[in-house]
Amino acid sequence: MTSLQQRRSPLADPRQQIATLAALNLGTTATQGKFSQALANHGWASLTPAPLEIFQINVGKLCNMTCRHCHVDAGPDRKEVMSWETIQACLRALDQTAAHTVDITGGAPELNPHFRFLVDQCVDRGKQVIDRCNLTVLLLPGLEDLPTWLAARGVEIVCSLPHHRPRSTDAQRGDGTFAKSIEALRRLNTVGYGQGNSRQRLTLVSNPVGAFLSGNQGAMEREWQVSLQQHHGVSFDRLITLNNMPISRYLEWLEQSGNLQAYMERLVNAFNPGTVAGLMCRHTLSVSWDGRLFDCDFNQMLDLEMQLPQEPRPHIQDFDPSLLMQRQIVTQRHCFGCTAGSGSSCGGAIAS
Repeated sequence: MTSLQQRRSPLADPRQQIATLAALNLGTTATQGKFSQALANHGWASLTPAPLEIFQINVGKLCNMTCRHCHVDAGPDRKEVMSWETIQACLRALDQTAAHTVDITGGAPELNPHFRFLVDQCVDRGKQVIDRCNLTVLLLPGLEDLPTWLAARGVEIVCSLPHHRPRSTDAQRGDGTFAKSIEALRRLNTVGYGQGNSRQRLTLVSNPVGAFLSGNQGAMEREWQVSLQQHHGVSFDRLITLNNMPISRYLEWLEQSGNLQAYMERLVNAFNPGTVAGLMCRHTLSVSWDGRLFDCDFNQMLDLEMQLPQEPRPHIQDFDPSLLMQRQIVTQRHCFGCTAGSGSSCGGAIAS
């Protein structure tokens, strides 16, 4: 598999993705597929922000993998990498906020040449740092020391692993990926990750391998802990579950497999009002590799920029924290992916 961009797919254009979702006839669903109506039915005139807690930085789309479900359309062919100047601007902005967590994502964030500098700067500021890791990147030449390096700094590693069975993971991420992921997990265990130590917390992220919603997070965590320990001798601290967002390469798969209509109907009909208060867009600032500001990582990939008063195209270089609470969060049909069932956010399920 290669990226949508490299294949020059029409879906490489975020506007085409938005148009594809908007063109679906969802008239048989409770809200006709209107996210704003789903909110209004439960007392939300609009989606408004809560106090900022998480400062999320996407340091680039470069990745050593090209996964079928990737909402970033990341891959080895992507050249978008956050510059030194933009990272410095992120740090200046971070200092103006009360955010307690810095969530570093990509692509494979470890491939950004300034990744270690950014981590050190955030740790020095007393922030909890999350590295969103694909696991296999830890096996690359020159990066083998990362488990020890991250452990010494108390960085939480949040790792993508679609399933605890090899076949399902490889189907989504490529042949041989599961075996490499297990080797990376063993290396993380060796330096203290996944052993119940809050300073070396190891979190796995599961998303469905198919066109259905995530299962019960608690039950899945117990199943995964038993399976990975018994069959592979590895341990982790927690599992979080995410619904697949109907954008980018997963949107392409939905179209090609004939599942798009049914999947969107499933998302809309599974709208859970109990998830709205905890949506990540309400307490997260998402910074793109080029410094633009978004309400969440998914909006970022659809080029739906944050709407700030008197800031037509908000950028981290011009960051003004006083404007954040004055905005209305940008929503469209893809947002049903975060509110379906138990909900889905960067921190996993939202509602029980």
